[in-house]
Amino acid sequence: MCGIVGAVAQRNITPILLEGLRRLEYRGYDSAGIAVLDRGRVGLRRAVGKVAQLEAKLAVDPLNGQLGIAHTRWATHGGVTEANAHPHVSGDRVAVIHNGIIENYEPLKAELQAKGYVFKSETDTEVIAHLVHDNLKQGVGLAEAVREAVRRFTGAYAIVVFDAQAPDRFVVARIASPLVIGLGFGENFVASDVSALLPVTQRFIYMEEGDIAEITREAVYIFGADGHKRERKVHDIAQRPEAAEKGQYRHFMLKEIFEQPEALVATLGGRIANHHVLPESLGPRAAELLGRARNIHIVACGTSYHAGLVAKYWIEELARLPCSVELASEYRYRTVNVPADTLFVTLSQSGETADTLAALRYARHAGYVALLTICNSAQSSMVRESDLVMLTHAGPEIGVASTKAFTTQLLAVLIVAAMLGRYNGLSKEQEAEVVRQLYSAAGTVEKALEMDPAIQKLAELFVEKHHTLFLGRGPMFPVALEGALKLKEISYIHAEGYAAGELKHGPLALIDEDMPVVVVAPNNDLLDKLKSNIQVVRARGGQLFVMADVATGLTDEPGTTVIPMPHADTYIAPIVYTVPLQLLAYHVAVLKGTDVDQPRNLAKSVTVE
Repeated sequence: MCGIVGAVAQRNITPILLEGLRRLEYRGYDSAGIAVLDRGRVGLRRAVGKVAQLEAKLAVDPLNGQLGIAHTRWATHGGVTEANAHPHVSGDRVAVIHNGIIENYEPLKAELQAKGYVFKSETDTEVIAHLVHDNLKQGVGLAEAVREAVRRFTGAYAIVVFDAQAPDRFVVARIASPLVIGLGFGENFVASDVSALLPVTQRFIYMEEGDIAEITREAVYIFGADGHKRERKVHDIAQRPEAAEKGQYRHFMLKEIFEQPEALVATLGGRIANHHVLPESLGPRAAELLGRARNIHIVACGTSYHAGLVAKYWIEELARLPCSVELASEYRYRTVNVPADTLFVTLSQSGETADTLAALRYARHAGYVALLTICNSAQSSMVRESDLVMLTHAGPEIGVASTKAFTTQLLAVLIVAAMLGRYNGLSKEQEAEVVRQLYSAAGTVEKALEMDPAIQKLAELFVEKHHTLFLGRGPMFPVALEGALKLKEISYIHAEGYAAGELKHGPLALIDEDMPVVVVAPNNDLLDKLKSNIQVVRARGGQLFVMADVATGLTDEPGTTVIPMPHADTYIAPIVYTVPLQLLAYHVAVLKGTDVDQPRNLAKSVTVE
């Protein structure tokens, strides 16, 4: 992984490929490369670092052609070197780019080495190039050569291949890693994300699991792994290219933090009417399937997992149903016992997260009553493969550290909790109160965003720190986890989130005058307990920063700085209190000079295990 772009046209496609790579930089990567059929030969340029380094090479030694592929790599096999960067080539005719992992590459590599193929990289991807090349030597066409190759692969992949001896086409294939075909006039494209191609087209075909496509200037032919032709719907995407630009903001992350009120309003659309949630907005069978659910099982990764942890509190309170939450990366590697009538819920920003998608596919055959996906990408694999769907209308999220995707997920799971409650004793009055709070979320978040100058000043106290502790109770505990994750993701400060009641079970040993402790303190039923936890930290000389509702009565004391929060109603408090934690992480990272939008070693859409 991480970013794929390909083009076949009647014009020089090098600028198109480079612009596509620039638009995929948000995904995170460590090297970039391009291969173009230039005057009948495969021209290859690769560089470690940013796309700008690749552009510098091309400025000195340009490539011009009408067929080509380009890639940004996030290392999985082999170190960050130019030799390991994509594309990879075989002989003087085959060029390949690849997202995913070929799990059985080692025996295939040994087989190809025995045939005389020399490997120049440490990657699994080079196996693809040589295997396709070997198949071509048998006299078959490019599409058949790729089809025969992928039949032998174990793992996940999105592959784009061209052959110098077939200068008018390339072939693509996918298993568990996204690919989208862009349709033009006398030219066609492929990418791992529509955002890469928005400057050249707004008409797309989303490849489905197992698809293989042969793409020429004039036509797209899609086949299943069995070789039979497949028909796939063409989607017109209304999103404008500028939607993925920073505008007036210094970083995408800051822009996306300030887009949260708008995203929350959009996510409410079509889900509520007459003070009631609308289960049918999840799909035509939603009322039947939600009504049957007696248990809830949520599976997710990273930030989405934290949203699932908050959902547990809401579902068990509003619907009175037992709810378990699990990391997708652990789910498939244990014995899963599914209670009768369990609803399986996945959360994902991209809908292509490898571990979560694999868990969903496993769950399909595990006896769940239904599969529900909460996702920000309407055409993603997880959306297409679920029985019920709730789309979070967050819009493009470019920054690797998730912000508006998280808060819209929280809003979505609160809506789902109320929907489940309708079938499990939630009164009309209680439902109406949840709806009232849902409607107030965007306005309260706007008030929280007004704290930005104060948070920017606060960030100066964290820049020289090496560790930070985040504390919360009840549904604010996952918010503390998320606050810690944001700080460590983009500022590289070690941070941990804890349930405040767990202080005496280990974390208290870390407290000293050099350890900032951030506490989220809404005015709720757990406030008195939280105040006791705060005093325990004070007694050990901890440096406390308490984000507190003005109604809590908490005030500055020696060693304690209180940051006043706008009042947030009980259910929406996790959404509101997330915002200043996002701002804190952002401003600390800016002061430290880190790469805010593309933090080291991380990728936006994790499409490998």
